[in-house]
Amino acid sequence: MGELHRRMSQHNVGGDPVATVPRSAGRKSPRIVVDRVGKSFRRGAVAALQECSLEIQPSEVLCVIGPSGCGKTTLLRIIDGLIRPDTGRVLADGEEITRPRRDLAMVFQHFGLFPWKTVSGNVAYGLRVQGRPDQEVRATVRHYLEMVGLQGFEGHYPYQLSGGMQQRVGLARAFAVDPSVLLMDEPFGSLDAQTREVMQGELLRLWRIQRKTLVFVTHSIDEAIILGDRVALMTHRPGRIKELIDVGIPRPRDPEAVRGSPRYATLRRYIWNELKPEVARSGEAP
Repeated sequence: MGELHRRMSQHNVGGDPVATVPRSAGRKSPRIVVDRVGKSFRRGAVAALQECSLEIQPSEVLCVIGPSGCGKTTLLRIIDGLIRPDTGRVLADGEEITRPRRDLAMVFQHFGLFPWKTVSGNVAYGLRVQGRPDQEVRATVRHYLEMVGLQGFEGHYPYQLSGGMQQRVGLARAFAVDPSVLLMDEPFGSLDAQTREVMQGELLRLWRIQRKTLVFVTHSIDEAIILGDRVALMTHRPGRIKELIDVGIPRPRDPEAVRGSPRYATLRRYIWNELKPEVARSGEAP
């Protein structure tokens, strides 16, 4: 796990150091360990991940960013147990992940709601799969719909909701099963800019209440800085962790206030300068 033990280095960027910090420095036991994971598709013709290593701490928000096709979604699905790595392993609280687990939940970009179920039915789905009693299901659904501001919409169907409201349903469904880790695959990527900013603030609010461990994949440097405790920068395919960057902006955070801070400007410039050559190597348009 070579990347897991790199010494701390300081990059003096624009007079403000941007720290790359090893996960083992002054941290608790990790919630998730990605240990030298490799994955290929099409009988080895397409290498998605190679020697990918990472540690994620309890209650941390880790944002993962990299060029298109670098294996970000593949990494999330391996952590979730939806697919198995060809090499390496992933541990959750010290136990190897070999299949989907109740303590891990995924939130998808395109909401993943069942169109034939109401808002309440969608939020209740995971609870019913777990065999929770009806009274507990009803109380939990009510609680989380209130948390995301959707009380009064319990009987609506997804097609009757805006994109932002549908994503709120997705967040409520994920939080309702009380996972220890939330895996989020560009969950706000299909939203318009204004709704996306609202949802960033909503996620920050929910995180303050729940303190879940979040692994958040995004293409947006802005979003990674606003949400993350650290940003994991991936190389072009086959994806590896090129660098881990401490955001270093105190919580609680307000997206607008973060964007106005000098630290934000420094981080954004630094991350883009590190990401740009990976984008160029991937053939993705800058």
